[in-house]
Amino acid sequence: MKRILLLLFIATLYSCKNTNSNPNIIIFIADDVSWDDFGCYGNTNVKTPNIDALAKNGIIFKNAYLTTSSCSPSRNSILTGRYPHNTGAAELHTEPPLEMISFAEILKKNGYFTLQAGKFHMGEYAKKGFSEVHDKKKINGDGGEKYWTTAIKERPKNKPFFMWFAAYDAHRVWGENKFSGKHDPKNIKVPEYLIDSELTRNDLSNYYDEIYRFDFYIGEVIKKLKKQNVFENTMIIIMADNGRPFPHSKTRLNDQGVKTPFVVHFPKLNPTSRISKSLISSIDIAPTLIDLVEIEKPKSFQGVSFLNILKRPHESFRNYIFSEHNWHDYESYQRMVRNKRYLYIRNSRPKFPQEGPLDAINSPTYIDLKNAQKNGTISEIQSEIFINPRPKEELYDLFKDPYQFNNLLLDENNFNKNHIELSRVLNKWITETADNIPESITKDWYLREQEPYNESSLLKTEFHGIRGEMPGKLKNAIKINNKGPF
Repeated sequence: MKRILLLLFIATLYSCKNTNSNPNIIIFIADDVSWDDFGCYGNTNVKTPNIDALAKNGIIFKNAYLTTSSCSPSRNSILTGRYPHNTGAAELHTEPPLEMISFAEILKKNGYFTLQAGKFHMGEYAKKGFSEVHDKKKINGDGGEKYWTTAIKERPKNKPFFMWFAAYDAHRVWGENKFSGKHDPKNIKVPEYLIDSELTRNDLSNYYDEIYRFDFYIGEVIKKLKKQNVFENTMIIIMADNGRPFPHSKTRLNDQGVKTPFVVHFPKLNPTSRISKSLISSIDIAPTLIDLVEIEKPKSFQGVSFLNILKRPHESFRNYIFSEHNWHDYESYQRMVRNKRYLYIRNSRPKFPQEGPLDAINSPTYIDLKNAQKNGTISEIQSEIFINPRPKEELYDLFKDPYQFNNLLLDENNFNKNHIELSRVLNKWITETADNIPESITKDWYLREQEPYNESSLLKTEFHGIRGEMPGKLKNAIKINNKGPF
């Protein structure tokens, strides 16, 4: 009997040791932050000391892309490792079916303590993956980040953990912020696609203040991890769900809309370099994390593990990136593919301008642009958001045109073989992933011209609240696991 008890004790001890040796994982996800809005990406306007410190000792990904520039579809895509139209929730404020599998659920079933804190916006299916959900903004405090350190402090100490720390920063409307004034508007360098004015400078400085708050609480979590001696065994990912809430960015399929900052810190990987220029998609995160903890990946993942890139960042990974934009306040259907140099966009709704979502067109920055358009002082680059009708196709040379201002397809005499190749590849992706353009597509819920921002008096259309058919539904895309071209 004593021998049996001893063997059981040893087996239990070994099991606990095995479980506790598994890496912990934290994803810090910002709300509405573009790829170049951290200091480590060369932005001298913003102060992000904690993120920059992690980047210095981690890996900075220069070409990480989201599958859409819209909050809930993007987050669900990350959690499921699937394209938005393959989740059944391709539009803003829609939810995947309950049977959809998230990587958080897989971790939970394999002994991980899983916790969400901050903005949720993903649906009931996602809650199955979390041991605890803390999505009450007022309770969490500040930008939803105050609870993060409590979560680290109160977690079970006998389990590895995965935490999804989702900030409300830097989503509009700018709220009360104890870090307000951290960025002086006078020192802000305004990008050329916006108006350099006091109004826009103030808007940008408030935006950077919210990013600073996001950075501050990341630093507080780091302190707790170090105090508990688990920092070295914790993989940390810092990213965003879509681009900054300004015209030319959020809801766009350009780099300011779907390219994300992506910093990975995990000392145990011992990477051979600190910068990766590999093309990475957000659908690749789920299989990578499951691969990291050596769990069998489900067939539902359309992404591919880039664990080897985390060890050898200089190596190449993807040949192609795909993103999509569907309804987000306004009717839309666009698809994007890029290779290492060129980015191609196809737009089935060219009759509409691309001024941005509600929060962008009700911003001080938009007012500046609109006034400049009226008085004739707007530049060609700044007026790009007002083009109507828009081109059905766009092609950009990212080496020469990093902010996508020069559409190579506007010159009919300028033959570019990349146009043919990327159009063909996009068609293949659409076919293999069962995408389609719905006949009864969701219409505009709001008028495209609004009064100065006031959430209680938004001007709604006759179609408000009426949801059309979801892209991919006709072809049963939620059952399709094809990855498409890689």
